[in-house]
Amino acid sequence: MASHFALFVDLENCGGKKSMLMDVIERVKIRGDILIGKVYGYTDSYSDLKETLLSNTFTVVPSLRYGRNQKNNSDIQLVIDALDVAYRNELIDSFCIVSGDSDYVPLVGKLKSMGKFVLGISRSEAASNVFMNACSEFQFLESVASGKERSVSEVSDALTLSDVNDLIVTILRESEGGEMLASEVKSVLLRLRPNFSEKSVGFSTFGKMLAKLAEQFGSFEMESEEYSLILRLNQAYAAVEQLTRDNYVGVFARILSAYKEDGFDRVNPSILKSAVQALYPDFTERQIGLRRFSDVLRTLEREGLLRLKTDEGGNMLVHIL
Repeated sequence: MASHFALFVDLENCGGKKSMLMDVIERVKIRGDILIGKVYGYTDSYSDLKETLLSNTFTVVPSLRYGRNQKNNSDIQLVIDALDVAYRNELIDSFCIVSGDSDYVPLVGKLKSMGKFVLGISRSEAASNVFMNACSEFQFLESVASGKERSVSEVSDALTLSDVNDLIVTILRESEGGEMLASEVKSVLLRLRPNFSEKSVGFSTFGKMLAKLAEQFGSFEMESEEYSLILRLNQAYAAVEQLTRDNYVGVFARILSAYKEDGFDRVNPSILKSAVQALYPDFTERQIGLRRFSDVLRTLEREGLLRLKTDEGGNMLVHIL
């Protein structure tokens, strides 16, 4: 049975970019239905989010600042709203909090004590270790968006066969073991794209469409088990070329550029390495003639792709140029 989520988003933490909000919504919808959605800290500068917020029935809490230090009241409002939902709405069994602020740790503890699952999502540079450890599960915002191809269908109504295949691959990658029942895949597809219909891409049944996708793209396999149809991610198809001394700078440049387009000016080195390993699972520094990842970063710095700095806690951050 799919989980029922309440999703609370601190816009300042996620950067207020439309693409990032859509990535967060997609990640949660893969896990279950979003029954309640709220964004905090909304101002006119986030006006490009209106269509996404309205189409996903989100409630907007504006940013109201007061006092000498211009303190934002959104943090306490998020806590009040989350507790109100937890006590009053029995349908909600899961919460997603998009913020890395350690101030939310008592809230997370209370929700978990009530038997709620809490998914935390935050930028790596803003994530508190205490908050990360408190959540039932935590994901970095950069990882949520990492490696995504932006398709035209995110802003248009019509889905192409290629779009559907990409969505199914995304769903299978998020599943346990890379496999799911076909009926479950269709349920998630409809949560992600309510306008989806196999008939709109030229097929009379969902099974016939899956067979065509498996044949044409080869990104997943189909297996019948008793009366059920199982989809399994094709690992052989997922194999990619190796990183070499000749191509690694270009690969890193593309990944850094994608982060920049998604609104990230800084990322944690571990997040960058994870993004590379997601595309090139066999990647090691020695493949490109270097000993440590810090050596890779310094080489990229000399290439003018990034600048290395340390934060107040002495942690290294990658500033994308």
